[in-house]
Amino acid sequence: MTQMLNMKVWGEVIRGGVLPFAILSLVVLMIVPVPTFILDAGFIANIMLSLAVLMIALNAAKPLDFSAFPTVLLLATLFRLALNVASTRVVLVNGHTGKQAAGRVIEAFGQFLIGGDYIVGLLVFAVLMIINLVVITKGAGRVSEVSARFTLDALPGKQMAVDADLNAGLITPDEAKARRQEVATEADFYGSMDGASKFVKGDAVAGILILFVNIFGGLVLGVVSHSMGLGEAAKTYIMLAIGDALVAQVPALLLSIAAAAIVTRVASPLDLSGQIGSQFGSARAWGPVATIMAILAVLPGMPHVLIMAGAAIAATICWRLMKRDRAARAIVVLPVSDTPREIGWADVGESAPIVLEIGYALIGLIDERKGAPLMARITGLRRQLSRELGFVLPLVKVKDNLALGGNEYRIIVCGVTVGEDEIWPEDLLALDAGDCLPGVDGRRVRDPSFGLEALWIPPERRADAVVAGYTVVDAPTVVATHINNLLTAAAAELFGLDETQALLDALKETCPQLASSLSPQPFSLAAVAGVCRALLAERVPLRDFRRVAEAMVELAPQGLPQAALIEAIRQRLGSLLVQSLVPLRMPLPIVTFDGALEQLLVHAVRTGPDAVWPFEPQLANRLLAELSATTHPFTAEARAFAIVTAPACRAAVSRLIRTQISDVPVLSFLEIPPARAVDVLAVVGADNSQSAYPALPTPNSHTGDQV
Repeated sequence: MTQMLNMKVWGEVIRGGVLPFAILSLVVLMIVPVPTFILDAGFIANIMLSLAVLMIALNAAKPLDFSAFPTVLLLATLFRLALNVASTRVVLVNGHTGKQAAGRVIEAFGQFLIGGDYIVGLLVFAVLMIINLVVITKGAGRVSEVSARFTLDALPGKQMAVDADLNAGLITPDEAKARRQEVATEADFYGSMDGASKFVKGDAVAGILILFVNIFGGLVLGVVSHSMGLGEAAKTYIMLAIGDALVAQVPALLLSIAAAAIVTRVASPLDLSGQIGSQFGSARAWGPVATIMAILAVLPGMPHVLIMAGAAIAATICWRLMKRDRAARAIVVLPVSDTPREIGWADVGESAPIVLEIGYALIGLIDERKGAPLMARITGLRRQLSRELGFVLPLVKVKDNLALGGNEYRIIVCGVTVGEDEIWPEDLLALDAGDCLPGVDGRRVRDPSFGLEALWIPPERRADAVVAGYTVVDAPTVVATHINNLLTAAAAELFGLDETQALLDALKETCPQLASSLSPQPFSLAAVAGVCRALLAERVPLRDFRRVAEAMVELAPQGLPQAALIEAIRQRLGSLLVQSLVPLRMPLPIVTFDGALEQLLVHAVRTGPDAVWPFEPQLANRLLAELSATTHPFTAEARAFAIVTAPACRAAVSRLIRTQISDVPVLSFLEIPPARAVDVLAVVGADNSQSAYPALPTPNSHTGDQV
């Protein structure tokens, strides 16, 4: 075991030292004279490296699959330039001894590739330089520059898209982190490629300059230092210089092609050959090619045999592709594995607390290619609700459900379906508040959020609906508003121990002494969570959790039960509750109860202090009926107001009316600040005598308490 660990350590040390050693070797190669066989080995390694880089670039499915390419390009360029410096030294020092003075590789390129004629060599080198410098390198540099600019411009939008998917529950935090890293790596890659393309261009220019240095220096040294004739010096040194230039420019051309292939790639699951093959694999493309080639073959003066052979090849490709397409269409059912997948915990239940299920016709509302309007709405409302409620709402997971109708959607909170309806994504919903003019036709429905009469109308009728007095909204807004109302009502269900701990952790950062005085003593984490859930159930936000915590700490010595503790906390939050209804300088609109009716309510609560529903059914039904009739005009006008009653019965009345009038808060007299003016809109039961309400039996221990 120890031996294996030692081998692993030595392996890591060797791997870590290879790159620094290679770079130092390049510097040594530029400075220290080297034998010709090392030059030959270096030229062969340079060609092999360039071929490997080209093959990796062609087989990459997307540019980021070869993210190390800019650095590899730099190192390969340095390697080639180091070989150029070393070969220039050898050519100038030993060139007078013959064509083999600079090694076998340079001699082979000078003799075999250009036939021993240095004029031909110069022309071949010029053509290669034009192809490399003017065509490939210039085009790749321009593509790199534009790609880097566009990628950097799109970086904020891509990061916002990742955040939107994360907030909507489409991806996990780990997936979001990986996608952010990929986006950042993509921007870095194209920025590096923009600079790396300059290496390729500079390398091509350096090749031209090194060629002229070798030719000029060789002629001068040959004539002056080695007493050679001008013709003999030109034939020897120019041949060696051309061979040296070609042996460097062939790998440079391969790297230029690799760079161009990388920067012009479009992301695809296939490699370059597979991507090109799939896009050229259309029978409809090859049929016209075969026809046009056959027409060209019969024209006078054309090479009939060669063109007809090309037409036959194109016709064969077309026939084979048509045969493949027919075979693919014949396959209807794919084979299913006989071995079922092992069942895991992910198959047992839904882990997301909030789920939005949509029908197939609504998929476009979450399609990123169409802007994902519904996802943007959900992200915005989740951020707004979290700010209003005082804690971070869980992610909203959006998924399709084939069991739903095409235009249907369903909202699930903590595994319970709390809302569902039907929308038309291409139409608009015109809401009728009760005073709209006739003349607008559409699909009649009820608004899922407020129950108002509404019409689904085509977009071109929007102006007519607005003129008629309708409030017009699009389909994503309808769904988002519905979710907003349901999540506000279900805030207590979404608040748990983890959210409680998060509130306490935040409190520790700003008020450490208060946090330590609150939990774990005298209140446990579960007790704090219970108080917060009870407040959220009555739509009391936790934005000012510090005041809630201070009230709990102050009331802890009294040992109050939770119900009494909640009422005491609410009294300390009275100004916050009133402020959420009307501005500071406006009086608070209220609806109160007649004195006789309120006596019955207080008496009923004190008769059954532990009862969840202490009111006799007939009294409860009569109370709900009169409350609904009294408050309907105010709710129809979307007017903010509160129902105010005695502290003793406030909680029971709130639970009762929440079943039918969920949006109206119920306050006690003690929760209204003393300096706050009130405006009494109505008094429930003022027109009825006490005998109009059912009497309740009075236990011996209680008398008719007055409020």
